Amino acid sequence: MSGKINLWFNQDMRWIYISPHLDDAVLSAGGLIYDQARRGERVEIWTLVCGFPPEGELTPFAQVLHFMWGFSSAEETVRLRRAEDERAAAIVGAQAVHFDGFLDCIYRRNGDGDPLYPTEVFAPPHPADDELAAKMTAALASRLQPDDVALCPLTVGHHVDHVLVRRAAEGLNRPLTYYADVPYVLNHPEELAPLMDGGRMEVQEVSSEGVEAWNRGVAAYASQISTLFESPEAMRSSLEAYARAGVRLWRFGQSDFLESRMKS
Repeated sequence: MSGKINLWFNQDMRWIYISPHLDDAVLSAGGLIYDQARRGERVEIWTLVCGFPPEGELTPFAQVLHFMWGFSSAEETVRLRRAEDERAAAIVGAQAVHFDGFLDCIYRRNGDGDPLYPTEVFAPPHPADDELAAKMTAALASRLQPDDVALCPLTVGHHVDHVLVRRAAEGLNRPLTYYADVPYVLNHPEELAPLMDGGRMEVQEVSSEGVEAWNRGVAAYASQISTLFESPEAMRSSLEAYARAGVRLWRFGQSDFLESRMKS
């Protein structure tokens, strides 16, 4: 179902892109973020799952990922990926905000020290993560202001951290706007239809300058390119093809929050 999602803003409004990892918001909507910032709108990217894990033995799965990304430790991974995120956010005109309290799923363990996701991240949340979304909700609620517009992932791909972050955002009990998860929506477009069922969709065109900034922003995540796109050339080609159709946003069963702000 298509419908109008009013992107009007006032001077007290911030666009808050709630990002599971240190790349998801720019990957999914970097061109739109750039165009919003260029219009003078305030845009922030809040990354939840980017805390520093305690020292200790890593799973073989985490070690393989570190090797692929070119990092030697968990501390170096988080520290340098945060730096990548700050560079990417600056390119698209947003402010990067990093939350310290939540670990990437590849580092999370239960009370006995057993890894929750030893070999797979595209999995249902582990029972040991049952309270994690509520903790994320509390962390988000402590920073959000009444005029903020919150955007969160639609969870295409069903990455466990994306699923938990969506639950956390929905726990805020306030209107949300959803963005499709890139690159998963590019690799598995068939997963989009069930997730958007019943939602109102708006397509936001992206300027040519926005597309270029989007490419440069994603390229700033140098450690992730080979994992996500195989090569910088494949990344640029995929993003430009996706951008031609615009950035799609959705709402589900909610009154139009932005229009209500206009009338207040």
